[in-house]
Amino acid sequence: MNQINWNDFEKVELRIGTIIKAEDFAEAKKPAYKVWADFGEFGVKKCSAQITKKYSKEELIGKQIIGVLNFQPKQIANFISEFLLTGFADENGEIIIAQPQTEVPNGSKLI
Repeated sequence: MNQINWNDFEKVELRIGTIIKAEDFAEAKKPAYKVWADFGEFGVKKCSAQITKKYSKEELIGKQIIGVLNFQPKQIANFISEFLLTGFADENGEIIIAQPQTEVPNGSKLI
């Protein structure tokens, strides 16, 4: 494991957002959703998320998530992903979304 210092960690913008929209992403190579999340003062941002095995589109709406906001946008098929939705792989490699235990204001930074 590579070690980083505190200044490196502070550069990563891990922020809370609330999912407001989710759609199927038929053009993606692997099953995925297009997800839009409200990050408060940082606005609504979109991403591609390979979370179709564990979550339905309907249950994602209103869920608070932790996103990395300061990666460069990435084109995935015909869609521009603006943030990284964070999570952990389970024993089968399926992603479990990282979430706060209680609701916090959108845009809050993980510290």
